[in-house]
Amino acid sequence: MDEVRAELARVVRDHAGRLAACLIRALGDFATAEDVMQDAIETALKRWPVEGIPEHPDAWLLTVARRRGIDLLRRQSVYRDKLAQLDWPVPSEPDDRLKLIFTCCHPALPRQAQVALTLRTVCGLTTGQIAAAFLVPETAISQRITRAKRKITEAGIPYRIPSEDELPERLAQVLATIYLLFNEGYLTSTADRPHARDLADEAEHLAATLAWLVPHEPEVLGLLALIRLHQARSPARFTPDGALVLLKDQDRALWDHGALKDATRLLERAAAGHRPGPYQVQAAIIACHAESPTWQDTDWTQILLLYDLLVRLTPTPVVRLHRAIAARYVLGARAALAELDALAPALDTDHLFHATRAELLRDLDRHLEAHTADRRALAFTTNPAQHHLLTTRLTWR
Repeated sequence: MDEVRAELARVVRDHAGRLAACLIRALGDFATAEDVMQDAIETALKRWPVEGIPEHPDAWLLTVARRRGIDLLRRQSVYRDKLAQLDWPVPSEPDDRLKLIFTCCHPALPRQAQVALTLRTVCGLTTGQIAAAFLVPETAISQRITRAKRKITEAGIPYRIPSEDELPERLAQVLATIYLLFNEGYLTSTADRPHARDLADEAEHLAATLAWLVPHEPEVLGLLALIRLHQARSPARFTPDGALVLLKDQDRALWDHGALKDATRLLERAAAGHRPGPYQVQAAIIACHAESPTWQDTDWTQILLLYDLLVRLTPTPVVRLHRAIAARYVLGARAALAELDALAPALDTDHLFHATRAELLRDLDRHLEAHTADRRALAFTTNPAQHHLLTTRLTWR
């Protein structure tokens, strides 16, 4: 049974968006599509332990959902009109998932609910994963998602790419969703695997599709450049046994330098639009790291200046945390620690806050406090690679 549950979780995680897009397109109703998908999952839990896991579990789920959808439509007055649409093709259009994302990111929904709903419905993330990304309780995320689904059904929000004049007000939340999806793939918030390349690749695909849709939007190009810069460095991020390798210890020969150059050119295209935004600035920071032949050659002064700009554009506690990390190499550990401690009320449950604080305390020879901070970081870490890194640090120190 555990094997069945694990496989179901993988299928839902990896194929949620495509399955949802197909169901919503055919049924024309968000809530009904979710109901038939949940029924299919419950049927799998009953039958797979007995019959075995099918060769193509995603197609199996879609077939069962199709049958359940037909049963539902037979009991509705619109049965005959809808039945003709139930050929249930696997979505092949490049914008299918974008249509679903734009539906979830409709301005009639609260902004926080838009991203949470998209990550749950389109990307298959759990409410726990989404809560970790937002740094809020899981119950709050669950409530946002429930209210958003109800609103979509009651308001009859359409399933489509918005018109050109509607795009600006919708784009920011779509970009935020794709970025959060990439972050979850780049370094997961779950204990079953340290990273999820499939999610990261899906985020890159969605960003590339969006860039094809709006090729002159600088922030879309900036996000795509940011994702590709990260992806190009991924071969050096983990050891063969899955241990996390920090940036300063990575073998830069393993980086895909051709992909780094291509991503940098994409960033230059974005900058030519003369409309700087958070994704472009973050990409520029990663490009600074990518251009440094060694850790010692890193241009921390330039990186700190870029973080100053990013703080002006997005003055969130997480951005200020990363600025403090850069400040360590320009202004010193004492100044960086003062900046960090000011963020304690907002980031007390964030593992990176405590792990960074431990590093700064060690720089200042406050080793007992550093040990306490590392233990605090470990308490808020679910990713297995991060957990191993912190455990090793605690043992070694």
